[in-house]
Amino acid sequence: MKAIIFDMDGVLVDSMPYHAEAWKQAFSTVGINIEREAIYELEGSNHRQLVDIIFRRFGRPPTEDDIRKLNNKKVEIFNRIERAVPFEGIKELLVSLKPKHKLAVVSGSNRKTVHDILNKFFPDIFDVIIDGENTPESKPSPVPYLKAVEKLGIPKEHCLVVENAPLGIRSAKSAGLRCIAIPAYLDRKFLEEADVIVESHRELGKYIREEEEREAQEEHG
Repeated sequence: MKAIIFDMDGVLVDSMPYHAEAWKQAFSTVGINIEREAIYELEGSNHRQLVDIIFRRFGRPPTEDDIRKLNNKKVEIFNRIERAVPFEGIKELLVSLKPKHKLAVVSGSNRKTVHDILNKFFPDIFDVIIDGENTPESKPSPVPYLKAVEKLGIPKEHCLVVENAPLGIRSAKSAGLRCIAIPAYLDRKFLEEADVIVESHRELGKYIREEEEREAQEEHG
């Protein structure tokens, strides 16, 4: 385990309720009423994919204008209501991992949101950052995680992904990566494609330390 790749929303910061509420309000402006859970299940999508999926559920294939306006409205609402904070213990975990591992973030959120949050809470922690504008395809495509692996320059078998949503897990697994999941907003049943599910961020730290110890023992015979 030479590199650990984190999703951002729901893994590093408790931000998804604000994303979900912002999308809910934005869609209501065009007569589409959704529940927050619909956004939680699509977490990891970039804005283009998310708008397309929701519109089609209501029998309305979106135009480019729809996608642009809805995204602008969502970002405006999100910026107004967002009060995201890091999950308890995650900063300390990242600081402890930094000397021993390369660290990366793969997020479907727009570039400004990703960099604003990472610069605010985790400055100078991550070696590689892939945001929703870095790749033509978003999760569940393997492309975002493959891009992170390429930039890290570390073989897949030495990388671990930390996710909290089904599309992100599918993205990591289809990229050929080992994936550990945290049920931050969704029930465990949505996360069953992951290799391991831990109950909390505290358990995540424990799991990673145990993996480090196991690998150290194997290395020393």
